[in-house]
Amino acid sequence: MTAEALAILKAVGAEGIEHPGGTLLAHLRRVSALLASWGARPALVSAGLCHAFYGTDGFPVALLDVERRAELVEAIGAEAEALVHFYASCDRKSSYQGLTDDRGTFVDRFTGAPLHPSLEARRDFAEITAANELDIAAVSPEARLRHGADLLDLFTRWQPLLSESAWAHCRSVLDQADH
Repeated sequence: MTAEALAILKAVGAEGIEHPGGTLLAHLRRVSALLASWGARPALVSAGLCHAFYGTDGFPVALLDVERRAELVEAIGAEAEALVHFYASCDRKSSYQGLTDDRGTFVDRFTGAPLHPSLEARRDFAEITAANELDIAAVSPEARLRHGADLLDLFTRWQPLLSESAWAHCRSVLDQADH
């Protein structure tokens, strides 16, 4: 988590955007902290803090235009920014099903291009996704009730991509989804 990334988040108004559990900035901080608690490398922790910069398939608010990627690279480094861009580019409907398959297609929602990402890229994507969704499920009983069973199904299928810590957290948050 860099001071520069936090300054950009504040400058683009992340503190004023409503999100389950408070504000978008609070959510981004929690996602980053969750990844750190799972033992993620620094670039992945930074990517967790900034995962919503370009908007996502599930959260269309872009904090920074994708044309301004260099600004985020300067703040968090090239590796972390590439993770943010990859995460933001996911067409979920087309990509989630085959994520564990080496031959599975990942569709870039910005370009429509089909990709075949490396195992490491798919693991990083799965970790950020799990941290993002589990934070929301943890702070919003309504979201956990509405989406918990589907998330548990998704992360069960993605278990080969998830770290042991992420998988344990999935079970602890989502096993209570039906309560």
